[in-house]
Amino acid sequence: MTQLATAYDTEQENFWAGDFGDAYVDRSKGAHLVAARTHLWSKILARTSSVASVTEFGANVGLNLAALRTLLPDAALKGVEINAKAAADLRTLPGVEVAEGSLLDVAPAEPSDLAFTCTVLIHLNPEMLPRAYDQLAANGRRYVVICEYYNPSPAEVTYRGHAERLFKRDFAGEFMARHSAFRLLDYGFQYHGDPNFPADDFTWFLMART
Repeated sequence: MTQLATAYDTEQENFWAGDFGDAYVDRSKGAHLVAARTHLWSKILARTSSVASVTEFGANVGLNLAALRTLLPDAALKGVEINAKAAADLRTLPGVEVAEGSLLDVAPAEPSDLAFTCTVLIHLNPEMLPRAYDQLAANGRRYVVICEYYNPSPAEVTYRGHAERLFKRDFAGEFMARHSAFRLLDYGFQYHGDPNFPADDFTWFLMART
């Protein structure tokens, strides 16, 4: 087990820091996964300009950051990751600054032009979401991107046989309600049945600081 069960404040954080998170690392590798994320980010970045730095909260093994390295070859890339095994893999990506710990408490020393999560907020204790939104706002100097499972109202879904480990809601709407300095710039849907770039069925929202 990579972390003691008492390492973090919530059951959800300990769940992902431990053995289940280790197993997830082993399921989250492959060139086809990076290709799908590259396709996703090419759409998101089309509405941005001059992004020179990016921070991902909950970076896991770095699928998104690997894709962003291709699309933004000169950008400073940073990742925050709670699972030690995933963080070790993340450190093997060239030029990626890694901060190990919970995204609720850990952030890079300096904000980035763009800060984001991708299928990470869905796994947090819902009571902790305001802290997560504050981290994104504080660390997204110009843009914030939220890629998560959308639902118009909060809902819990059993995740691989586990209760209270996956939640759907309007994360982006809640973020903008809490941080009115950001406005919606673009949004889209990533479909598992895409013939070329299949991925999880999540919705992405690009928000710009006004």
